[in-house]
Amino acid sequence: MAAGGRSVACCAAVLLAAALLLSAPTTTEAYDSLDPNGNITIKWDIMQWTPDGYVAVVTMYNYQQFRHIGAPGWQLGWTWAKKEVIWSMVGAQTTEQGDCSKFKGNTPHCCKKEPTIVDLLPGTPYNMQIANCCKAGVVNTFNQDPANAVSSFQISVGLAGTTNKTVKVPKNFTLKTPGPGYTCGRAIVGRPTKFWSADGRRVTQALMTWNVTCTYSQFLAQKTPSCCVSLSSFYNDTIVNCPTCSCGCQNPRGSNCVNEDSPNLQAAIDGPGKWTGQPLVQCTSHMCPIRIHWHVKLNYKEYWRVKITITNFNFRMNYTQWNLVAQHPNFDNITQLFSFNYKPLTPYGGGINDTAMFWGVKFYNDLLMQAGKLGNVQSELLLRKDSRTFTFEKGWAFPRRVYFNGDNCVMPSPENYPWLPNASPLTKQPLTLPLLVFWVALAALLAYA
Repeated sequence: MAAGGRSVACCAAVLLAAALLLSAPTTTEAYDSLDPNGNITIKWDIMQWTPDGYVAVVTMYNYQQFRHIGAPGWQLGWTWAKKEVIWSMVGAQTTEQGDCSKFKGNTPHCCKKEPTIVDLLPGTPYNMQIANCCKAGVVNTFNQDPANAVSSFQISVGLAGTTNKTVKVPKNFTLKTPGPGYTCGRAIVGRPTKFWSADGRRVTQALMTWNVTCTYSQFLAQKTPSCCVSLSSFYNDTIVNCPTCSCGCQNPRGSNCVNEDSPNLQAAIDGPGKWTGQPLVQCTSHMCPIRIHWHVKLNYKEYWRVKITITNFNFRMNYTQWNLVAQHPNFDNITQLFSFNYKPLTPYGGGINDTAMFWGVKFYNDLLMQAGKLGNVQSELLLRKDSRTFTFEKGWAFPRRVYFNGDNCVMPSPENYPWLPNASPLTKQPLTLPLLVFWVALAALLAYA
């Protein structure tokens, strides 16, 4: 009986471990190995005290290498710790005033317990601006456009503390762009920010400073991917399309997409989703707003050439300041690039240079037009061969990972890649981890039976 009991307990333990492994959630959803330190940091600097509160400058720094905040821009929110109100703002505004009926005479700009802040638009009168404001909430990356990777506004807060000991930091910070995706930590009081004068001869500092760090998760941003990758090559007639239903499946009645020649196209574009930023995609097998096509174009003695085409299938979106990140082992030998900007990324350190960031040339192709004949941009890369590693076999010439505007794109399955003539893909694939765990558990159960 004792041996039998131990056998049953052992079997139960094995099956429980297998079940936990199969059902365990991913704990690194917000971590991106290509940008491990990427975040958006919000710095709140109190510059002066007022009779019932303070005036502060709030600055948002985008420290992400390849993820920016595009139109229609950011929305920043928080919960006041006490009964604070916003008397006035410069460079931004709240979306709602709230109930200010208890105030007589001067009326606050906002009385809501949980205000939502948005940037002002370009062209705002100068007396309503401060430095780094009024860009419609668009914040670029430091790699693409360092001068526009910061956004700021000034806020005058009332019914708050008037000393470092009586001020209470806001709670529950949220950052939307305008949808979800960012998770913000709590505000942490740190060393006061120091400011240098224009001539560099005097330093002043904030009266009090706190910082909030927000990190991005693609899983939180959208339940389905937003882009996919297709492949082709000069040595094979096969064109590997984006996997079917990469970004969702087409409704049998086609109600979740529209064809380019549809007579109701404009009415669909101007539909309810126009102001919320909801994509309106062209009807395709992949249903993605963006497709990246990687074509192995030519082979020379010492070089090889790749053509990259980005196509927009979203009828509602012109992608301004777009960027593309790709990973390939030959990127350490990029020799020439046509019509794209390029910067190597080295997320792993140690001299490994296999990740590249591409973006458009200003006033030429930095705007990716909405779906239609002009809805694509393209460039070619010339790469020098490394005789120790270069090969066209087994899909080596195709990228390992591709990102568009910071989101990981769906890749075709490796067994479908274009193969060299007289080569064939593996006919047997290794067991996936869940299936392997299942068979191990089943074998253990049978062994103890």
